[in-house]
Formats: sequence, C-alpha cells, structure tokens
Amino acid sequence: MGTTRNTRVAVAVLTTALVVAGAAACEGDKGGATATAAAVTPPQPFGAAGYRGLQLSMTKEEALASGALEKAPVSVLNGCTDYAYKGGPAPDQARMANEAEVHAKTTKAMARIDEIRAKRKPVAPLTPGASLKELQEYNARLQAQIQQDTADQKEIAELQKDLDLITPARKARDEAFLATGRVNFGTKGLRQVVAPADARTAEGVGAGSTEEQLKQAYAGKELKPVEGGKFELPADGGSGGPDWFYEFTMAEGKVAALALVKHNTYCS
Repeated sequence: MGTTRNTRVAVAVLTTALVVAGAAACEGDKGGATATAAAVTPPQPFGAAGYRGLQLSMTKEEALASGALEKAPVSVLNGCTDYAYKGGPAPDQARMANEAEVHAKTTKAMARIDEIRAKRKPVAPLTPGASLKELQEYNARLQAQIQQDTADQKEIAELQKDLDLITPARKARDEAFLATGRVNFGTKGLRQVVAPADARTAEGVGAGSTEEQLKQAYAGKELKPVEGGKFELPADGGSGGPDWFYEFTMAEGKVAALALVKHNTYCS
C-alpha cells in the first residue's frame, strides 16, 4: 500500500515537472521565434526618403544632433567635412593630417593660378597707319608678353602638381570608408551620403550588383552613364529637392559604391 502511494506521488511529481518544462520550452520557442523574426527584419533601404535617421533636407547641425553620426570628423579633404555613421571608424589622425596638408597646398596653388591669370593683360592691337617706331614698340611688347606667358605656363605646370595631390588623397578617403560609408558636408550643408557596403536601395541594388542588374532595376527611368565610369539616377521622393541624385560607382562591371549626391554644391 505504501509502495503504491509512493509510486503515485513520484508520477505526479514527474508529470508536473514535464508540464513546467514543456511550458518553459514553449516560452523559449516563442522567444526564439521572436528573435528570428527580428533577425530577418529587412534593414531600411538606402534612399532619398531618409537613411539611418538622416534626412536630405537636414542642416549639418540637425544631422549631428540626430544621433545618426559620430561627433568627431573623419575627413577634412578639400574643405569639406565628413562624419562616420554611429559606430563607424574612429578618426585616422595620420590620414586627416595629410588631407589638411593637401588642402593647404591646393588652396595656395589655386590662388596663385588665379593671380597669374588675373594679371595677364593682352597686348593692345596695333592701330592702322602706325609709324615704324610704334611698330617696333608693339613688337617689343608682344615679345615681352610671349616671354611672360612662357614663364607663367611653366609656373602653372609646377602648381598643377600640388593640385594633383587631391586625387590620391580622395582615393585614400573613399577606400577607408568603402565598407562603412560616410556623410559629407560642404559650404551649404549636406552634399553627399555614401552608403555602407551592405546597404541596398528599395530595388535591391548595392555594392556587388552587376551592371545588368542595375539597368534592369531602373529600366524606363532616367539612369544614365556619367563621367568617371559611373551611373546616375534622379533621387525622386526625397525631402532634399531636385538636385539630389543616386550615384553608382562601377568597377569591373559591378557596383563598387553607392551614394546620394547633391549637384551644385561645393566644399569651399
């Protein structure tokens, strides 16, 4: 009799334990399903309607206050200022020091080139019926002008070497943020939003998409090739206005970089 009672108690305890374990398993499955659902939630498309809390109409102050960007600049190339997205790379002080030096050199070189061009005064044409003395004086002025032009062109060629420094500096900056993206501000606010490598437009185009996929995604729209082996498409539906365009940088037949760029804006 005692043995039977003990057996019933053990069975009851075991049954209760199984029920509790089953309930816990159900809760675990529910949590796992929720986590899975959250994991497969598609990220926000990269587009003119906004990205990571940024709006194309934002001022620099508004963009920095939005919390979408890191506070410290990560590039100061050519008079523009770039910021990384929240959680992005820390500033590379060595690269930024080089950018500042390049900016100083290019600014000085361009100012000198402008000065050379501004001071050039063409020799006034010889008037009809000029005397021999006037002809000689004209020829002397013409020769002096030719000599000065030769000297100026030689100086400009040397100054151009400083201007050419911008190309490798820009390449170094772009490569540094190819995976993480960056946001660029000029004299009139936001001028470029570069997408991270994993970002995609609403049509599914991003880094790694083939040229054929790009053209198929935007068939019938105003996608067109532009300078530098890129493709450009008007960014409709955004708050930034009509000057914004998608820019697809191509390399070896694939999209290497994706960005939103604003036309008619400058760094300095």
